Amino acid sequence: MIDIEIQNETHQTQFRMKAVTVPRIGEGLRLREPNESWASYDVLDVWYQKADYGDVWVPYLHVRRTPEESGVAPAAAPAAVVNRDQAMPIEDFLAKFEGDREHETVRLNLDMSEME
Repeated sequence: MIDIEIQNETHQTQFRMKAVTVPRIGEGLRLREPNESWASYDVLDVWYQKADYGDVWVPYLHVRRTPEESGVAPAAAPAAVVNRDQAMPIEDFLAKFEGDREHETVRLNLDMSEME
């Protein structure tokens, strides 16, 4: 199970829930309302932050109630969820994590017999 931090834009609340998978942007969720009823929510944003308690990354979701359920008409021009001006090629992004030198392959000995 994964602990997910939920930031609810509709009710201006923040809480944690456990899930098996992290929803993606644009997917829907069913969450319990303050009046104990269930309602549909849209995932607006997903990001990860390093936890205070160790080398663990916690997923955060920014959600808003689905317009059909809240009785509000959808906005005429929805705001862009992703700023394409900040996009970079995947090779440049991965280079941040891989470093500036090539990786050396390591031979693995998978022979589980007793060493002599």
